[in-house]
Amino acid sequence: ISPEIIDHIFEPFFTTKEVGHGTGLGLSTLIGIVKSHGGFVDVVSNITGSARGTEVKVFLPACDLVATQVEAEVETPQGNGELILVVDDENSILEVTKATLTSYNYQLLTAINGFEAIAIYAQNKNTIDLVIMDIMMPKMDGKTAILALKEINPEIKIIAVSGLISSQEIINDLNSNVVGFIPKPYSNEKLLKEIHQLVGSHTNS
Repeated sequence: ISPEIIDHIFEPFFTTKEVGHGTGLGLSTLIGIVKSHGGFVDVVSNITGSARGTEVKVFLPACDLVATQVEAEVETPQGNGELILVVDDENSILEVTKATLTSYNYQLLTAINGFEAIAIYAQNKNTIDLVIMDIMMPKMDGKTAILALKEINPEIKIIAVSGLISSQEIINDLNSNVVGFIPKPYSNEKLLKEIHQLVGSHTNS
Protein backbone atom coordinates (compact mmCIF):
# COMPACT_ATOMS: atom_id res chain seq x y z
CA ILE A 1 0.00 0.00 0.00
CA SER A 2 1.57 3.30 -1.03
CA PRO A 3 2.06 6.00 1.65
CA GLU A 4 -0.42 8.40 0.05
CA ILE A 5 -3.13 5.72 0.20
CA ILE A 6 -2.41 4.22 3.63
CA ASP A 7 -3.35 7.49 5.34
CA HIS A 8 -6.91 7.12 4.02
CA ILE A 9 -7.68 3.40 4.29
CA PHE A 10 -9.79 3.76 7.45
CA GLU A 11 -11.93 6.58 6.05
CA PRO A 12 -15.56 5.59 5.39
CA PHE A 13 -16.25 4.89 1.69
CA PHE A 14 -12.57 5.21 0.67
CA THR A 15 -11.68 2.43 -1.78
CA THR A 16 -9.20 1.79 -4.57
CA LYS A 17 -11.48 -0.74 -6.25
CA GLU A 18 -13.49 -0.02 -9.37
CA VAL A 19 -17.02 1.36 -9.07
CA GLY A 20 -19.39 -1.41 -8.06
CA HIS A 21 -16.65 -3.65 -6.63
CA GLY A 22 -16.12 -2.10 -3.21
CA THR A 23 -17.79 0.28 -0.77
CA GLY A 24 -14.81 1.21 1.40
CA LEU A 25 -16.64 0.34 4.63
CA GLY A 26 -14.78 -2.79 5.71
CA LEU A 27 -11.82 -1.14 7.44
CA SER A 28 -13.86 1.79 8.77
CA THR A 29 -16.22 -0.73 10.38
CA LEU A 30 -13.23 -2.63 11.77
CA ILE A 31 -11.66 0.41 13.40
CA GLY A 32 -15.02 1.51 14.80
CA ILE A 33 -15.45 -1.86 16.53
CA VAL A 34 -11.86 -1.94 17.81
CA LYS A 35 -12.05 1.62 19.19
CA SER A 36 -15.35 0.87 20.90
CA HIS A 37 -13.45 -1.80 22.89
CA GLY A 38 -10.64 0.60 23.81
CA GLY A 39 -8.16 -0.68 21.23
CA PHE A 40 -6.38 0.60 18.15
CA VAL A 41 -5.14 -0.66 14.78
CA ASP A 42 -1.58 -0.37 13.44
CA VAL A 43 -0.74 -0.85 9.76
CA VAL A 44 2.78 -1.37 8.39
CA SER A 45 3.23 -1.65 4.62
CA ASN A 46 6.27 -1.94 2.37
CA ILE A 47 5.94 -1.77 -1.40
CA THR A 48 9.54 -2.76 -2.19
CA GLY A 49 12.31 -5.02 -0.88
CA SER A 50 12.29 -8.37 0.90
CA ALA A 51 9.73 -7.12 3.45
CA ARG A 52 7.25 -6.27 0.70
CA GLY A 53 3.67 -6.64 1.92
CA THR A 54 1.19 -5.28 4.44
CA GLU A 55 0.75 -6.17 8.09
CA VAL A 56 -2.32 -5.13 10.06
CA LYS A 57 -2.16 -5.46 13.84
CA VAL A 58 -5.17 -5.10 16.13
CA PHE A 59 -4.41 -4.11 19.73
CA LEU A 60 -7.01 -4.65 22.45
CA PRO A 61 -6.66 -3.96 26.20
CA ALA A 62 -5.70 -7.03 28.22
CA CYS A 63 -5.69 -5.64 31.79
CA ASP A 64 -8.83 -6.06 33.87
CA LEU A 65 -10.57 -7.54 30.82
CA VAL A 66 -13.17 -9.44 32.83
CA ALA A 67 -14.00 -6.39 34.94
CA THR A 68 -14.30 -4.25 31.80
CA GLN A 69 -16.67 -6.74 30.16
CA VAL A 70 -18.86 -6.96 33.27
CA GLU A 71 -18.97 -3.17 33.54
CA ALA A 72 -19.91 -2.84 29.86
CA GLU A 73 -22.73 -5.35 30.29
CA VAL A 74 -24.08 -3.42 33.27
CA GLU A 75 -23.91 -0.05 31.51
CA THR A 76 -25.34 -1.26 28.19
CA PRO A 77 -28.97 -2.34 28.68
CA GLN A 78 -30.23 -5.65 27.32
CA GLY A 79 -33.20 -5.87 25.01
CA ASN A 80 -36.41 -7.72 25.72
CA GLY A 81 -36.81 -9.62 22.46
CA GLU A 82 -37.84 -6.56 20.43
CA LEU A 83 -37.86 -7.17 16.67
CA ILE A 84 -35.66 -4.81 14.65
CA LEU A 85 -35.36 -4.51 10.88
CA VAL A 86 -31.85 -3.47 9.77
CA VAL A 87 -31.50 -2.19 6.20
CA ASP A 88 -28.03 -1.80 4.65
CA ASP A 89 -26.49 -2.75 1.30
CA GLU A 90 -23.14 -3.60 2.96
CA ASN A 91 -23.27 -7.25 4.03
CA SER A 92 -20.42 -6.89 6.54
CA ILE A 93 -22.37 -4.20 8.40
CA LEU A 94 -25.48 -6.38 8.45
CA GLU A 95 -23.51 -9.31 9.87
CA VAL A 96 -21.79 -7.23 12.59
CA THR A 97 -25.05 -5.51 13.56
CA LYS A 98 -26.94 -8.81 13.65
CA ALA A 99 -24.31 -10.45 15.85
CA THR A 100 -24.27 -7.47 18.22
CA LEU A 101 -28.01 -7.03 18.61
CA THR A 102 -28.83 -10.72 18.97
CA SER A 103 -26.19 -10.98 21.71
CA TYR A 104 -28.11 -8.23 23.56
CA ASN A 105 -31.43 -10.08 23.30
CA TYR A 106 -32.94 -8.40 20.24
CA GLN A 107 -34.52 -10.23 17.32
CA LEU A 108 -33.35 -9.29 13.82
CA LEU A 109 -34.64 -9.06 10.28
CA THR A 110 -32.34 -7.73 7.56
CA ALA A 111 -32.75 -6.20 4.10
CA ILE A 112 -30.15 -5.11 1.54
CA ASN A 113 -32.14 -2.33 -0.17
CA GLY A 114 -35.28 -0.23 0.09
CA PHE A 115 -37.46 -2.52 -2.01
CA GLU A 116 -36.64 -5.52 0.18
CA ALA A 117 -37.16 -3.45 3.34
CA ILE A 118 -40.66 -2.43 2.28
CA ALA A 119 -41.63 -6.01 1.41
CA ILE A 120 -40.32 -7.36 4.72
CA TYR A 121 -41.98 -4.61 6.73
CA ALA A 122 -45.32 -5.10 4.99
CA GLN A 123 -45.25 -8.77 6.03
CA ASN A 124 -44.19 -8.06 9.62
CA LYS A 125 -45.56 -4.59 10.36
CA ASN A 126 -47.41 -5.73 13.46
CA THR A 127 -44.31 -7.20 15.11
CA ILE A 128 -41.40 -4.92 14.03
CA ASP A 129 -40.58 -2.45 16.79
CA LEU A 130 -37.88 -0.42 15.05
CA VAL A 131 -36.23 0.06 11.65
CA ILE A 132 -32.56 1.02 11.23
CA MET A 133 -32.21 2.43 7.71
CA ASP A 134 -29.06 3.23 5.75
CA ILE A 135 -29.63 6.30 3.61
CA MET A 136 -27.23 5.67 0.70
CA MET A 137 -28.23 2.44 -1.10
CA PRO A 138 -28.65 1.33 -4.73
CA LYS A 139 -32.01 0.46 -6.35
CA MET A 140 -34.00 2.44 -3.76
CA ASP A 141 -32.28 4.78 -1.33
CA GLY A 142 -33.12 5.09 2.33
CA LYS A 143 -35.00 8.38 2.04
CA THR A 144 -37.47 6.95 -0.47
CA ALA A 145 -37.87 3.75 1.54
CA ILE A 146 -38.51 5.71 4.76
CA LEU A 147 -41.31 7.71 3.14
CA ALA A 148 -42.85 4.50 1.79
CA LEU A 149 -42.70 2.85 5.23
CA LYS A 150 -44.38 5.89 6.77
CA GLU A 151 -47.24 5.42 4.31
CA ILE A 152 -47.67 1.86 5.57
CA ASN A 153 -47.44 2.88 9.23
CA PRO A 154 -47.33 6.58 10.19
CA GLU A 155 -46.26 5.58 13.73
CA ILE A 156 -43.24 3.55 12.65
CA LYS A 157 -39.97 4.25 14.50
CA ILE A 158 -36.98 4.65 12.18
CA ILE A 159 -33.32 5.42 12.92
CA ALA A 160 -31.44 6.75 9.88
CA VAL A 161 -27.72 5.99 9.48
CA SER A 162 -25.22 7.38 6.97
CA GLY A 163 -21.54 8.05 6.49
CA LEU A 164 -22.09 10.75 3.87
CA ILE A 165 -25.14 12.70 4.99
CA SER A 166 -25.11 14.99 8.03
CA SER A 167 -27.73 15.08 10.77
CA GLN A 168 -28.83 18.52 9.56
CA GLU A 169 -29.46 17.17 6.06
CA ILE A 170 -31.53 14.36 7.56
CA ILE A 171 -33.58 16.89 9.52
CA ASN A 172 -34.09 19.03 6.41
CA ASP A 173 -35.01 16.13 4.14
CA LEU A 174 -36.98 13.84 6.44
CA ASN A 175 -38.06 16.11 9.31
CA SER A 176 -40.28 14.06 11.64
CA ASN A 177 -40.12 10.90 9.53
CA VAL A 178 -37.21 9.57 11.60
CA VAL A 179 -36.79 9.41 15.38
CA GLY A 180 -32.99 9.36 15.38
CA PHE A 181 -29.82 9.62 13.30
CA ILE A 182 -26.47 7.83 13.78
CA PRO A 183 -23.44 8.75 11.65
CA LYS A 184 -21.25 5.95 10.28
CA PRO A 185 -19.03 4.41 11.47
CA TYR A 186 -20.75 3.99 14.83
CA SER A 187 -19.83 1.98 17.92
CA ASN A 188 -21.89 -0.91 19.26
CA GLU A 189 -22.46 1.05 22.48
CA LYS A 190 -23.87 4.05 20.60
CA LEU A 191 -26.23 1.85 18.60
CA LEU A 192 -27.44 -0.13 21.62
CA LYS A 193 -28.10 2.96 23.72
CA GLU A 194 -30.03 4.62 20.89
CA ILE A 195 -32.17 1.51 20.42
CA HIS A 196 -32.83 1.19 24.15
CA GLN A 197 -33.99 4.80 24.37
CA LEU A 198 -36.53 4.21 21.61
CA VAL A 199 -37.88 0.70 22.22
CA GLY A 200 -36.36 -0.62 25.44
CA SER A 201 -37.12 2.01 28.04
CA HIS A 202 -40.91 1.61 27.84
CA THR A 203 -40.55 -2.17 28.31
CA ASN A 204 -38.31 -1.87 31.36
CA SER A 205 -40.24 0.93 33.04
